[in-house]
Amino acid sequence: MVLSALPAFAAPPGATPAQQGSGAQARVAADPESRAAAVADQAISSGMDNLAKGTDEAYRRLKVVKGAGDMFFVSYERTYKGLPMVGGDAVVVTDSAGHVRDTVAESGPAPADLATTPDISAARALRVAKTKLARVDDTADPRLVVLTWGGKPRLTWEAVVSGLADGKPSIQHVFVDARTGEIADSYDQVRAGTGNGYYYGQVTINTSGSGSSYSMTDTTRPGIKCGGQNGSAYTGTDDSWGNGQGTDLETACVDALYSVQREWDMLRDWLGRNGINGSGGGFPARVGLSDVNAYWNGSYTNFGHNQANTRQATPIDVVAHEFGHAIFQTTPGGAGSGNENGGINEGTGDIFGVLTEHYANNPNDPPDYLVGEEVDLVGDGPIRNMYNPSALGDPNCWSTSIPNTEVHAAAGPINHWFYLLAEGSNPGGGKPSSPICSGGPSSVTGIGIEKAGKIYMGALNRKTSSWRYTNVRAAAVAAAIELYGANSVECNTTKASFSAIAVAAASGEPACGTPGNDFSLSLNPTSGSAQPGQQVTTTVSTQTTSGSAQTVNLSATGLPSGVTASFSPSSVTSGNSSTLTLSVASSAAQGSYRITVNGAGTTTHSAVYTLQVGSTQTRDFSISANPGSGTVQAGSSATTTIATQTTAGNAQAVNLSASGLPTGATASFNPASVTSGGSSTLTIATAPTTPAGSYNVTVTGTGETATHTATYALTVQG
Repeated sequence: MVLSALPAFAAPPGATPAQQGSGAQARVAADPESRAAAVADQAISSGMDNLAKGTDEAYRRLKVVKGAGDMFFVSYERTYKGLPMVGGDAVVVTDSAGHVRDTVAESGPAPADLATTPDISAARALRVAKTKLARVDDTADPRLVVLTWGGKPRLTWEAVVSGLADGKPSIQHVFVDARTGEIADSYDQVRAGTGNGYYYGQVTINTSGSGSSYSMTDTTRPGIKCGGQNGSAYTGTDDSWGNGQGTDLETACVDALYSVQREWDMLRDWLGRNGINGSGGGFPARVGLSDVNAYWNGSYTNFGHNQANTRQATPIDVVAHEFGHAIFQTTPGGAGSGNENGGINEGTGDIFGVLTEHYANNPNDPPDYLVGEEVDLVGDGPIRNMYNPSALGDPNCWSTSIPNTEVHAAAGPINHWFYLLAEGSNPGGGKPSSPICSGGPSSVTGIGIEKAGKIYMGALNRKTSSWRYTNVRAAAVAAAIELYGANSVECNTTKASFSAIAVAAASGEPACGTPGNDFSLSLNPTSGSAQPGQQVTTTVSTQTTSGSAQTVNLSATGLPSGVTASFSPSSVTSGNSSTLTLSVASSAAQGSYRITVNGAGTTTHSAVYTLQVGSTQTRDFSISANPGSGTVQAGSSATTTIATQTTAGNAQAVNLSASGLPTGATASFNPASVTSGGSSTLTIATAPTTPAGSYNVTVTGTGETATHTATYALTVQG
């Protein structure tokens, strides 16, 4: 997940299973996170269930996030012949015991014959992308990607352009068809909302400094700071901030820091999440935006003022809403495209706003389910109503019109769902009643806001880039079962509250109220080769993931002519293993074949084994930087030539990216991908604020068969 406003397309953290060595194996037993990563990598390698991939595709681990209930969520991106697959993301859910509990994949394998050579240039694609904005302020070099959103995968240029659209800040990711030059899809990284400046009086906030030098930087929560529009944190000679006036920007930062610090604590104490980004980090806040608005732009939150310009837009629910967009973007799948996905994103901001407001329970702003209720922006009161969205003109229920509904309005159904799950349709105790959509249950009894938040966080942790309301339901039901069990009230209430907003169950949704026996299946190794007349074996392992152990009957499908499969034994009790022997007859044709191993019990699971019959040609390449180092003044640029060579077999496409950049620096490649044997110019542009120091920038070349890196030593002088 790239979070900078105009990023270099940097390689994500983590490594593919093939890149791990004995050191990685030694870490597996050291901590639960390493165990989760190893188990998830094995599931990916096995092509478990819906993780199947094509022969030209590879998964790459992004990160491991711990959730509530000792669950771990391991996210991956996919490549096709070395090119990133936008919409090819996946999530593997494991428990602390090292069992795979669930797999989610965004799309199936891409066609094997998909061309990776563009017919139009990157420059033309960039010109097309700029048409999305009324004013263009900045651009990044386009990169070639395989776009899988919307059905048939196609080769596109992904261009990032920033500026103004409809008079508002906009950072557009535009996907331009690499054959036709038409815009295939796009999404805006800026997620905007509106709010007011509500003051919480005398509060304690975490800042930094000593003596006569202090800063509105929270060193206990990395990444959290607040200041003006230049991005620097406010400083002072003492640790006393603000004057309590609605027009004072330092006072606005007091409110903003107080709010995001409460959100951080809520995530930790209620939802089991480590920081805003799930990895112990957060993002800066800026105040003083000259607009009746507040927004998240992918790198920081920015807050303006109310219509009368008498107070700033920094109450808890507005601040937590904007940082809620950051949570949405840093959970698997990132910020996807389309109005329905955008509506879920906006609803996510509202949900984290009310969660934080309830957690803080500040008497100056009693918790409720109204968004921006203190704002009288144009004399109409709250911005959104979660218990009855239609009271403010937003839909209560999902319908086929939601994909064409403006994103803030499209948040109505998910806001309504969250209220029903947390409070119910008739909660009493002075809380408002909430309507139920046609075809829903007669009533819903809530489970409490903390449990509702845990379930939604568990759903977000298995999000994919094309999330729609039906996917939210499936993910939330799975999360409820993980957290509270299939027999639980929480599971049944999760289902009932979705039915109450007219989101129906998808085929295969697990049942609530009855014990669920389930298992997982994996292969080790996941591939092998044999000459005609020979055999190859692999171990088929099963695990009981819920309920009691069960009998699993094994079979294999997709066998090529001349290849037979036998299992010893042919059925196992889950928790045990079997040996699969593939016998290759002398008449079998040479080639690579994907064989699906199936395990049938109360449910059916599968894994994929790749069999190579006969010889296969090795293909590989190398990458280097010349020169390998450079020194620049802050604010200047350094360049180096990234050269590639074909070291074995045929040439292949190599996609270039950079990581390890200092603060404020960006990297661009011209071109962004090469055929091995070719070269590219890497330009590293530093900002005037880039700190002086020495940095090792890692240049990664992702090819069709392998990934290699080179290091460029960058020295920045102040």
